[in-house]
Amino acid sequence: MRTTDPRPPHPRPEGHPPRPAAGVTERREGARPPGERQAEGGAGARVGAGGRARARVGWLAAAAAVLLLGLAAPARVPAAAAAPLGGALYTALLYTLLMAAAPRLGPRTAAGTALAASWAVELFQAGGLPADLGAHSRLSRLVLGTTFDPSDLLGYALGALAALTARQAARRTARRLRERAAGTGKRREREGEWRQRRGERRAGG
Repeated sequence: MRTTDPRPPHPRPEGHPPRPAAGVTERREGARPPGERQAEGGAGARVGAGGRARARVGWLAAAAAVLLLGLAAPARVPAAAAAPLGGALYTALLYTLLMAAAPRLGPRTAAGTALAASWAVELFQAGGLPADLGAHSRLSRLVLGTTFDPSDLLGYALGALAALTARQAARRTARRLRERAAGTGKRREREGEWRQRRGERRAGG
């Protein structure tokens, strides 16, 4: 048998709005105007775009340096080392250009792609067409080469490995510098708090 409470419900004081359901308050507090969310998203996008632009500039500068080195260095080393060195610098140049085009590309992916492209160009030389093109164009000789040489395949692999190693070393160095800067900032913050507490103690004494 169901019973009813004869007492009337507790009247709500005038001027007090009804209490929202559970979870509504949290959603309201967490909600922000769409304009504010869009502004924050736009700022993050600008920061990301700026970082990618700086990365592209850095990789293009690296590509220019590798290109100049590739044009000058092989002529200043013994003939036995000129071909492997030229091949290594060719793959390193492809690596820097790939990273300039796609800064988010993984280091191993970029190295593998540059190596595969270098090997493909070298195998293409076995057909003889690059030699015919190179007889009439210096640009073709620089980009495609002229004569197939199996020793160049090793040079390309060494270039990909060198580029990957240099990239990883640069990332580790940058990480150490960031950690050192962060540690310096925290130490200065602790020193500032310690000086503040000491000044408060002196003022209180």
